Amino acid sequence: MKPLSLLSALAVSVALAAPALAAPKVGAPAPTFTAVDSNGKSHSLADYKGKTVVLEWHNLDCPFVKKHYNSGNMQTLQKSATQDGVVWLTVNSSASGLQGHLTPKAANDLLAAQKAAPSAYLLDEKGTVGRLYEAKTTPHMYVIDPKGTLVYMGAIDDKPTANPEDIKTAKNYVTAALTSVKAGKPVAENATKPYGCSVKYQ
Repeated sequence: MKPLSLLSALAVSVALAAPALAAPKVGAPAPTFTAVDSNGKSHSLADYKGKTVVLEWHNLDCPFVKKHYNSGNMQTLQKSATQDGVVWLTVNSSASGLQGHLTPKAANDLLAAQKAAPSAYLLDEKGTVGRLYEAKTTPHMYVIDPKGTLVYMGAIDDKPTANPEDIKTAKNYVTAALTSVKAGKPVAENATKPYGCSVKYQ
């Protein structure tokens, strides 16, 4: 075998041997991660085994995010879910210097100003968690059941607009998924197309 061909063959075998990160898939275990929140506390998905977890991708400057926060809709969802024992993790994957990026202090100031109520605000400026979950938009929503299974991923609701008035007549997919999980039933609509601004990865 020629040297070049040998090198090509070795490259292919190495590529095949290299482990690939599995894409998030409804019905499969949710990808595990560890991330630090705006208070410097580390959070691992494994810490929440036995609890339902919501992941919400966030960018404060995105009109679609503003739709749900300026109306109070997201805060209402967060409070209702966490009061019911759900762990709600808001994730910011905006890279430094790009739209939506926040320092820990700025994140905490924003949470206070908006009266937001997630369990934690995770700072993911390198996009590690975002890419692991293939988060595409803000918001992009995920629901993980107490067994650690991903049971929903996609849009927050069925009105892909930035108009707050549409919230009144929207079907909220996250609420529906949480209701099904609590009742021990399968999530009927478990994967939808997310809408919003693109996640600002580095």
